[in-house]
Formats: sequence, C-alpha cells, structure tokens
Amino acid sequence: MCATPNGIAAADIGVRGGRIAAVGALGGATAAEVFEAKGLHVLPGVIDTQVHFREPGNEHKEDLESGSRAAVLGGVTAVFEMPNTSPPTTTRVAIEDKLARAAGRMHCDHAFYVGATPANVGALAALERLPGVCGVKAFLGSSTGTLLLDKEEDIFAAMKAATRRMAVHSEDEARLRERKSFAARGDVKTHPVWRDVETARASTERVLRLARQAGRRVHVLHVTTADELPLLAEARDLATVETTPQHLTLAAPECYERLGTLAQMNPPIREASHRQALWQAVREGLIDVIGSDHAPHTREEKTRTYPESPSGMTGVQTLVTILLDHVSAGRLTLERFIDLTSAGAARIFGIAAKGRIARGYDADFTIVDLKARRRIVNSWIASKCGWTPYDGMETTGWPVATIVRGMSVMRDGALVKSGWGKPIKFVDTLSG
Repeated sequence: MCATPNGIAAADIGVRGGRIAAVGALGGATAAEVFEAKGLHVLPGVIDTQVHFREPGNEHKEDLESGSRAAVLGGVTAVFEMPNTSPPTTTRVAIEDKLARAAGRMHCDHAFYVGATPANVGALAALERLPGVCGVKAFLGSSTGTLLLDKEEDIFAAMKAATRRMAVHSEDEARLRERKSFAARGDVKTHPVWRDVETARASTERVLRLARQAGRRVHVLHVTTADELPLLAEARDLATVETTPQHLTLAAPECYERLGTLAQMNPPIREASHRQALWQAVREGLIDVIGSDHAPHTREEKTRTYPESPSGMTGVQTLVTILLDHVSAGRLTLERFIDLTSAGAARIFGIAAKGRIARGYDADFTIVDLKARRRIVNSWIASKCGWTPYDGMETTGWPVATIVRGMSVMRDGALVKSGWGKPIKFVDTLSG
C-alpha cells in the first residue's frame, strides 16, 4: 500500500535520479533495482524537525554520524538539528563547520538551526538564508547549553531581524529562576513543579504577543500544557505548534516513579490531564507537527542526583514505532501520522520537494509493517548514550526500510548505505 495525495492504496512507484518519476500501475516497466513492498505500507519519508546531535562539543554522548544512524534505523529520512552545541551554532563559521562535519557522515538528509542571541541579532537575516539552514531557534528559558534569549526587548529584536519562521523553546526564564527552590534535591518528581504550567503558559502568551507586534511567524516547540492550547488556537495565522511522542505517551507522576531522571526533560512530562488535552489538539488539527526532541545524555550524567541531572532523552529512533503504536491503538489515524511527520513539516518550513509521494518529489520513503509487534530494548538504540525511556515497551508498527532520495539506507534493521545524507533545500532560500 502506498500513501499518496490521492489516498492510501495499492500502487507502484518509479524512481529516477533520486526523484519520483511515476506513481501507478507500472508492472510493465523495468528497473535496475526493485523493492518488493507487498504487505507493507510505503509512507512519505518521516522528517524529524527537532533533534540534538551534540556535535561539536559533546561527542561523548552523540555526534552527527551516530545520531543520523539512529534516525535511519528508526525510519527517519531527514532531520533538523538544534544549535545548542559547544560552541553554539550562532555564526556563519559555525554553520559551515556543521555542514562540513555532516558531509559524507550523516546518513539522512539534514538542516541546521541557527541560534538567536542578543549579540547576533543583526546577523540573523543573513544567517537564516544560508544553505542548509532551516531557520532561527530561540531558547526563551534555560535548558541544555548556553543559548538564552530571555529579555523581552531582545526577543522582539530577534523577531524583527529576519523573516523565516522562528522556532522557540517557550519557558519563562524569570519564573524558572524564581521557582528554582521547588526543585527538591533527589526528587525528580518535583521537576514539573519547578518548571510548572504557568512557566510555559506565560512564555507562550508573551511569544505570541511579540510575534503579533513584529509580524513574525513562530513555531512553538514541544508544547506540553492544556493552558497553552487556547492561546495557540487564537494565533493560527502566525503560529504553528509541535508536541513530542513522549508528551503524548508518558505521564507524571508514574513516569518519574518508574524511570527516575531518565524521564527528566524540558519542558517536563506532566500529568495525564495535559496529555489528554494534547491528544484532543492532535484530533482537532491544532498540533501541526511531532518532533522527537532527541536530546541524549549518558547514563552516568542522567543518574546524577536531581537537579544536577541533565534534562533530555533519546527519541529519534523510536519516533516512528511509538507513533505507529498509537495508530494501532486507534488514537491516531495513519493519514494524521503522515501529516504530523512529513507533510506538516514540509508545509510549515517550506521544504523543497519533500513531504509527499508525488511525481517530481524526492524519493524519500519510510516503509513500515503496521502489523509487526516487537519490544523496544536498549541494545537496539544506536545513540552513543545507549538507552531509551521506552526500554521494555512492546509496540505494534515498525519501520522495515528507510529510503532517502531513492537510495535504501536502512533495510530490515541494518544500515546498508553510509553517509548518503545531503543538506535539505527550502523554498524561501532556493536562490541563496
């Protein structure tokens, strides 16, 4: 079965030069290579628009090669990588360095965010238009790394400085500082008490107000609270919305009792009532995209006493199977899965020639077995950190092949083509 703009139905796909050349009944055609997908579903290539691959500066926990290997093993054909590396990705030199590091090493297609700081506001308009850049990312609340844009005048200046959609980590830094004492030593269950609902709601309210004043499109990352959703629903002309598989799957306090600091991330996993509200937002179409927020740390780092333990968890390799398990359970349709993981990303960010199975588009396919039932285990995880919060969880629906621009890079759980990834192109910057 093949998922095209016409629906999900039996079809053949012809590929030439890395692009889709034909879709339909092609039984009389010949080809140098044939992939027999009978009994499987061929979906548009999954695009993960939020990953942290830690290179440069923290390659002991992840790098561009290992992170992209995890991606393709999990059925992901393209990623947007975040700028909170060391040094941070805030200059032309840093962007060009990442692109050079990726060349011949990353297995999936890729683009990089440039981080906004008070110091580089004047350069953002030029930086966001560099080849291989997916946009500007602003950390409005402190998280992993040193990037922070917390003063209202600096946020507004960054919004006025450029024109492409700006992605934001929306937590109010002043409130985080005021409430730091709520993070009780040794008790990770207090993480969502410290970084509470109001920390997210107040920040998102401010972001939307400033975006309205600046006339800037924004993309609010990893939304976690029911309280933010009405604000975002009133700002659909300028704001798009992301949530994550973990915020749709895990819930406090159970996840902290079972996983400890392995469940610690920013913004936090919250109570089930917020998870229910996020699912309602998915059903209503308010959520535009799901990104994994893959943010690995080593086990040694994660087992430090809270709150010295870092926030973040792996996710790029499990994104597809976790969401397909929700499809199997009836919480998500396969069509909505496609919209949230490929078409939505292409639409929001203006990705050129990706996001659907149609003639002329890149031949990016995530081929899945919707009936396969397997157990997620730490030993399967390709990330250098070697763990997943879903260790031991059985899921229905698994990727069996990852095809990037016509090339099989993963098949039957094994990497079969190395270093095939190329920078993603965007409609807004095709002319440079």
